[in-house]
Amino acid sequence: MTTAEEGHAGVWDQVKLGKIYISGGHDYWGRQGAGRLQNGIRDVEEVECVAGKGLVGDRYFGYRQDFKGQVTFFEEEVVEEIRAHFKLPKLPASVFRRNLIVSGVRLGEWLGKRFVFQGIEFEGSQECRPCHWMDRVVEDGTERFMKEGFRGGLRAKVISGGLLRVRV
Repeated sequence: MTTAEEGHAGVWDQVKLGKIYISGGHDYWGRQGAGRLQNGIRDVEEVECVAGKGLVGDRYFGYRQDFKGQVTFFEEEVVEEIRAHFKLPKLPASVFRRNLIVSGVRLGEWLGKRFVFQGIEFEGSQECRPCHWMDRVVEDGTERFMKEGFRGGLRAKVISGGLLRVRV
């Protein structure tokens, strides 16, 4: 497990949580060939993490045992890259439908590792795979752009519970 106390992981002390997004339903999942649903996404200041289940109020909460995507992390720096690349300076980070928008860390480094963030233990389980919907909600070419360089984000399991709070 990676923690700030071990010295080599002090990076998590430098990580900022800029946004927390949760949604009670899926907009895209299972919708190939059909239109998007409109479940919306809520921007919240804090969220409860429950071990083995995910984020209270989110569509993947308690989805299934040992689910790899109980929570998703996304780099603010990637949001900025996409805004610049596609010349969309006001593109909201919520459009990517990831839960936690963080800055100050390269999430690919935490794939397959346990880490502690804001006192809560997570396990980086899988890269978030961008899909064709990214081309629809941002611009053509976004899916391909996000597939390069671990830009899709990190799916993680919640190992220990607690409360996450926005801290910029």
